[in-house]
Amino acid sequence: MREEITEPATEFAGDEDAQHLASLGYSYQSQFKREMTFWGNVSLGFTYLSPVVAVYSLFAASLSAAGPPMFWSLVIVGVGQFFVASIFGEVVAAYPVAGGVYPWSRRLWGRKWGWMNGWVYLVALLTSIGSIAYGAGPFLSALLGMENTVDSVIVSGVVVIALATTLNLGGTKVLNTVAMLGLLAELGGALVVGGWLLVTARHHDLSVLFQAFGAGEGSDYFVAFAAAGLIGIFQYYGFEACGDVAEEVVNPGRTIPKAMRMTIYIGGFAAMFVCLSLILAVPDFAAVISGQDTDPVGNVLLSAFGPIGFKVVLGVVMVSFLSCVLSLQAATSRLAYSMARDGMLPGSKVLSIFSESRRVPPYALLLAGVVPALIVIASKVSSDALTVIISFAAMGMYMGFQMVVLASLRARLLGWKPNGAFQLGRWGIPVNIAALVWGILGIINMAWPRTPEDGWFANYVVLISAVAVVASGLIYMAWKKPHLKGDAPAADAIPAAPAHDRSDSLVGASKGGR
Repeated sequence: MREEITEPATEFAGDEDAQHLASLGYSYQSQFKREMTFWGNVSLGFTYLSPVVAVYSLFAASLSAAGPPMFWSLVIVGVGQFFVASIFGEVVAAYPVAGGVYPWSRRLWGRKWGWMNGWVYLVALLTSIGSIAYGAGPFLSALLGMENTVDSVIVSGVVVIALATTLNLGGTKVLNTVAMLGLLAELGGALVVGGWLLVTARHHDLSVLFQAFGAGEGSDYFVAFAAAGLIGIFQYYGFEACGDVAEEVVNPGRTIPKAMRMTIYIGGFAAMFVCLSLILAVPDFAAVISGQDTDPVGNVLLSAFGPIGFKVVLGVVMVSFLSCVLSLQAATSRLAYSMARDGMLPGSKVLSIFSESRRVPPYALLLAGVVPALIVIASKVSSDALTVIISFAAMGMYMGFQMVVLASLRARLLGWKPNGAFQLGRWGIPVNIAALVWGILGIINMAWPRTPEDGWFANYVVLISAVAVVASGLIYMAWKKPHLKGDAPAADAIPAAPAHDRSDSLVGASKGGR
């Protein structure tokens, strides 16, 4: 374990953030520059969460599954994820270290748990970047007036990834600025588009939010609503990105927990406002539910704004996709760098290289660009392979979340007392349990088989991909033992745990409540 710094008098004089980082076992000042403001941190989480991307991408599927009541899934998921964000806020206040879920899990549980969480989350982030960039393809093709083909989608996706990578290589200040511009563009666009639809294109009143219009007939409506709820599940992650850049934020123990909650507030409001305006503007719910109208978002926007206005809206949507990829890349690179500087990844020596001029880890950023680009290009070879890869994205996010939530609950029960600037106090255990229950329900919902007529593979592809990622991580851990490399602190949150993490094992982890 790294020795703790006990002489703050000269080396860290006037720099409380550096002193805190040193007290956590990192005997050097962070190489990152603390150039991210509170609103820059909020913007990073908001653009990663990207309500426009989630709503526009999944609106048709959710509306056809459950009808207008699908709107309420955004409220339900928002409450559940608020519990998770509260736990994350408490953890990051205690451990404001770059990389988010990996260092948090490492400190709360131990080396092996930290490695597995970092591995699962890294794969989830890389596949998420690929899926978001691929999803941007049709919108960019429509904006440029191109035919929407596999080739155009691939080219568009790779262009979005390349542009985001270039911007990220500019450093924290560029990331801060672009993320804030993305927030303004996306939030402003959501308000303008939603407001215009409510004023000029509304066909229904609020009572439709309680009417299914035949959706889910022939089955239990709860099942249909759960399927539609995936729009909320895909919507409300992104707040954890605020903690991935903890070493780039001034006073992170206070700033980041507040930014995480603000991300939920603003992102949730924007998503619900856009979703509500689209629902009330859809002229024929039966056509969407029956599959006649396969693109209700595009049809509503084109009808309400006309050809020129529709192009402007598409431009705002593309800004949303770009800023979302930008934020995902930033989070991915910080996670990869955090793991690499502890010697946890293949190629750690390269991935841990830090650019002193740009104050970013360039090769970790390139990893966050090259791998997703290859995923997008792979769709040309096999659309089935792309489906398998991308299907893990949201599942991996929730698995990464819940590994932190479970580690936090276990640590509390074993005596951990959060000591950061943000604390839940006596509400800690109840909120922790609520967050864990919510997360498990979300994971079950994502993995649940829903279309038996499509065969077993299509029904279990999410579960299969999750098992494959976890199994590959376990095999690599048993083979190369990456968790034994480096001397970063581990399992030191629990007072009774040995400082050098002797007792850490996955067997012990399973006994702890997995």
